[in-house]
Amino acid sequence: MALPTSRPGDQSADGLLTQADLPAGWHLASRFPGERPDDASDEIDRVLGYDDQGVGDNESEQNETADGRWRYIEHEGTATRVMIRLQRQLYATPEEVRITGVIYLPWRPGDPITSHLLRELPTAKIEAAINKRLFAMKRVATVTGNKIVLPSGRKVSDRDLLKPLGNPKQVPDFYELVALQHGKLSGQGDENPSATMADISGVALSTAQGWVAKARSRGLLPPGRRGRAG
Repeated sequence: MALPTSRPGDQSADGLLTQADLPAGWHLASRFPGERPDDASDEIDRVLGYDDQGVGDNESEQNETADGRWRYIEHEGTATRVMIRLQRQLYATPEEVRITGVIYLPWRPGDPITSHLLRELPTAKIEAAINKRLFAMKRVATVTGNKIVLPSGRKVSDRDLLKPLGNPKQVPDFYELVALQHGKLSGQGDENPSATMADISGVALSTAQGWVAKARSRGLLPPGRRGRAG
């Protein structure tokens, strides 16, 4: 049986935002604004200056603006139209998605945007739903001493994330640690974190790649990016 294919212009095709991520009363339009068959995110970024990297040479600054995706949603009660910019935060530990831009439009062009309408956009709930779906591990908690709390209750420090991972059959939260180490290396600009993970733990590259693949299959890491190593 042939697998279903996404139709051109389907906003949810890449899985970054789905209807299930939106609170009650909000709707993810099935098509991009203007019934476009293509994603205009790069074009919008150019118009708004999100692609301007001349503000500084700091790599983390560039990370905060590159490759954001604009998604169009509607509020059913007020018919308010909103475009939100979703941005992967590669330098966060673990990696997460945040809303880094908002375009607010009334249903009828020219109508005023009130403070009440602005307050209705539940950015925190949308971010939480996306991250729970894409990174289905307990979100990292910070306690005294900047420790990371793993699902089992075990606490590790940020520097522990660059230590050998050990045996997956013996280490509690092993694949959570795989995800955290991968995110840490990616956040440092490592272009092939799987290879570095193999070096850290003294295992074959294929073994480290298998760990990463299993972490992805468990929802602890987002799907791999096409054409990107590691």
